[in-house]
Amino acid sequence: MNLPTEEARGLARALTELLDASRQAVTAAGSPLIARIAEHVGCPLDEIPTVAEHLPSWDHANLQRGVDAYLARHSPDAAWFGIAGSRHFTSVVDMLAMADTSGQYRLGAVDYTTVATGPSSAAEAVQLGLVCTLGPDGTPVVLAIQGADEDRGEDRCHLQVLAADRSTAAAVREEILALTREHDVFRGQVLAFGTSEHRGNRLLTFLPRPELRTDQVVLADGVLSSIERHVVRSVEQTVALREHGQHLKRGLLLYGPPGTGKTHTVRYLLSRLPSCTVFLLSGVAMIRWLRATAALARRLEPSVVVVEDVDLIAHDRSMTMSGNPALFELLDEMDGIGSEADVTFVLTTNRVDTMEEALAQRPGRVDLAVEIPKPDAACRERLLRLYAGPALRLADASPLVEATDGVTASFVKEWVRRAVLSAVEGRTALDEQALRSALDELLSQQQALTRSMLGGR
Repeated sequence: MNLPTEEARGLARALTELLDASRQAVTAAGSPLIARIAEHVGCPLDEIPTVAEHLPSWDHANLQRGVDAYLARHSPDAAWFGIAGSRHFTSVVDMLAMADTSGQYRLGAVDYTTVATGPSSAAEAVQLGLVCTLGPDGTPVVLAIQGADEDRGEDRCHLQVLAADRSTAAAVREEILALTREHDVFRGQVLAFGTSEHRGNRLLTFLPRPELRTDQVVLADGVLSSIERHVVRSVEQTVALREHGQHLKRGLLLYGPPGTGKTHTVRYLLSRLPSCTVFLLSGVAMIRWLRATAALARRLEPSVVVVEDVDLIAHDRSMTMSGNPALFELLDEMDGIGSEADVTFVLTTNRVDTMEEALAQRPGRVDLAVEIPKPDAACRERLLRLYAGPALRLADASPLVEATDGVTASFVKEWVRRAVLSAVEGRTALDEQALRSALDELLSQQQALTRSMLGGR
């Protein structure tokens, strides 16, 4: 419908006046949203103090668990209610103030969102909602949860407590925060920081915990046991060390050429530490989330912080004019954890020669450095038989083992994969001939770049 300009303007004015009249009528009659809060707390909205807590967006699941535990303790039958209307304000208090003065916001349904609670699990959490409950002393209070607003670049979730007395609201907040930490969904998980597509917001991702047996890690004799002795400790040993005044924090550096098994060894350690919370840092996450990771590691001890390819940020200071801020932050966080904290730093590097001397040698930062070299003949045969499995038909592997001198574990794995594929396609046995053919292919001139990427000779 096309209206003349004056008629369109007149209609717009009429609609605006109607909306204003409607809001004034709501205000005059009293807002059911405000009435519910004021009647429960026992005083007018403008006399109710508010105590707030702002948490990172990744703590939304934990905040919900803390509030749920609080409600179960003090008012198990409490029902949530929501706020209806456009939401241009990030604060629930702002919305309530507008509801009280203009009727823009009304009593409505609760908004929910889905939050991750594990690698393959999720739960509903309140995105915007309020609930009437009681304080520890039985005083009426109202709780409000508001999740992060990714569309506006907001990366925090919010808890607000409304009560007639500020000290009551503060006591409620502290009890909820304590319950949030008690029911922390991150504890015992494997976590990695990343970045979402929503304006660079931070994400904390759950990863499955690796499951590896000792025989699936092929290292020279004594190497794996030395690493385990340094990192893997039982609860009894931790208690004993504390009783004898010994430090718990430790640092492990695994170094060696690419493809030798450093990451694989780390994965094995994680499988041996099922009760530890693990944080994996690599790439840009090393620089952006070191401080947040260290804070979470302290909060969730016993914990392990894995920094892969640390040489990317930990070059020798003498190689740069102004130093390396990321390196300094890493050193500060490792020092700042405190010796009494049950936190392990596991660092990996392909270029130990360029590592900062203070990081590689100073006690208290790294107290065990272990080389993961290219596998010797005995390890190469073990790798061959491990990757080939029961399908292998090979009594004497020495000729093939000798022909692979100087390659990495990654090279052996790809070599066996190609041999298996060839045997399957040709409906033949996985024997010396199939392995020799695959090895010749990898060692050919045409495969020079592939060989280099796999850590071949």
